[in-house]
Parts: sequence; C-alpha cells; structure tokens
Amino acid sequence: MNKIILIGNLTRDPETGSTQGGVNFTRFTIAVNRPFTNAQGERVADYFDVICWRMLADRCAKYLFKGSKVGISGSVQRRQYEDRDGIKRTSFDVVADEVEFLTPKTSSAPRDDSRGGYVPEEPHGISDMQPVDSDELPF
Repeated sequence: MNKIILIGNLTRDPETGSTQGGVNFTRFTIAVNRPFTNAQGERVADYFDVICWRMLADRCAKYLFKGSKVGISGSVQRRQYEDRDGIKRTSFDVVADEVEFLTPKTSSAPRDDSRGGYVPEEPHGISDMQPVDSDELPF
C-alpha cells in the first residue's frame, strides 16, 4: 500500500505547467512541522514536493499561495534522473489525489502575483450556508 497524508504550509507560490500531451499540472512544496522541538527548542519541519494533475492542478493553482495551509492525501512516487553534470539523482514526490484547503477565509491572500494580479478566492464553505426553517423539511 502506498498512501501518505500530510498537513502543512506552502513554502512558495505554486508553479504550473502542462505536459507535451496537454495535461495540466501544478507543483508546490509544503513544510510539515514535527510534533516536537529539537535540543535548542526550535520546531523542526520536513519538506515535501507535491504534484497535482488535471482539474485538481487547476484548483490548486487558482486558490493556493505561499503560506496556505493544506491537507494532502496521495501516494509517494520515486523519480530518477540525470542532473546537468550527468550524475544520477533520485527524488521523491507526493502525487496528490486530494487537496483540502485549510487556510481560513479571513487570512490575507497576496494582492498581486506574477500570474496576472488576481486575488485568490476561497471555495464556498460553511460561512456561505443559509439557515433552513425546520418547517420546510419533509421529515
């Protein structure tokens, strides 16, 4: 079984692209705090490279920004490649199946960015719900 679940914060704005076949992807890195401090009393974090594909990639590119808190569920993928000097390297990526946006709606989002100056919007949530009169319920 290959399953990973992480909660962390983006270390930079997401980067987007597409394959030669036209499939969209979004990459970002999250920092995940360990549940303890080191001998100097500092919090220690682990960093994970995350990649999302297709519609999930589009949503992440639209709504996430540096500092966003996210919950990731997916799998770990090992990648081997040669660097510029011809040295074989190995890296591990988290391939996201699900991304939960955990940053509260009231958090400040960047007012401008290199992708066109948009302000990310949060998806509709509980704050958008309207109360229902119990007399209108069929049961």
